[in-house]
Amino acid sequence: MAKATKKQALGRGLSALLRDPDNDIKSVDDKNAEKVIGSIVELDLDQIETNPFQPRTKFNEESLRELASSIKELGVIQPITVRKIGFNKYQLVSGERRFKASKLIGLNSIPAYIRIANDQESLEMALVENIQRQDLDPIEIALSYQRLISEIKLTQEQMSERVGKKRSTISNYLRLLKLDPIIQTGMRDGFISMGHGRALINIEDQGTQLNIYEKILSKNLSVRETEQMVRHLKQPKAIVEPTKEELPKYIKKGVKEISEYFGHKVAVKIAKNGSGKIVIPFHSEEDFNRIKKLVKSAK
Repeated sequence: MAKATKKQALGRGLSALLRDPDNDIKSVDDKNAEKVIGSIVELDLDQIETNPFQPRTKFNEESLRELASSIKELGVIQPITVRKIGFNKYQLVSGERRFKASKLIGLNSIPAYIRIANDQESLEMALVENIQRQDLDPIEIALSYQRLISEIKLTQEQMSERVGKKRSTISNYLRLLKLDPIIQTGMRDGFISMGHGRALINIEDQGTQLNIYEKILSKNLSVRETEQMVRHLKQPKAIVEPTKEELPKYIKKGVKEISEYFGHKVAVKIAKNGSGKIVIPFHSEEDFNRIKKLVKSAK
């Protein structure tokens, strides 16, 4: 208990030092910088602004209330991290949930680590800290990786070193951003898992992605069942079809006319005895109904 009291007293002492304009710290080379940077300092909540670079935009209200209740009972166990942006002014780098929960229960101050960082460093710290959280959805993580690439100009190799993840893991997250936005939203809302998303990535056409996504939801398909469905679509059973040179002339002419009539290239399969099948493809329920009307009108 004595150690904790001493640490808190030190934090209050440093807080007083930071309120002295004659000792304002603007860089790591200023006097008293060593006393403050890296130490836990008690800061007033109204001196801290949220981070515009914060990758996370959604905070679960119930989870926030639970954290607020915990802080009310035990205090803020893990200090937040801020960067100094002016005299008595700070900006969050990490710990926005702790910051919001503390304000929720009416606290006036919060323990914090102070950093001296420019905008780019602040963004990088916020993104890296965000990626290492356990409660992020896969799309939030993917977007954080993408921002590290586009805004910080990090390579996947550099990101791997920063966040301690394999390059293949980073690539798998980034590939999720190729999914249709509706599917990305479904993943963020927990309707499907990252495993489902990784299976759907293998389908290039986003319309087909959405069709399978709807089946996942309606039939409650597992990841393995989804993978099997995608595999079947990408590698359908081979249909033995004669080459164009093997087709009789009357079929060649007929196939062209039928294809033009239905608006799709039809497929023809012929058996050795001369019998055969005509396959008319369709791409949606609307397309199927259109073809059905054409068939009826041809009677």
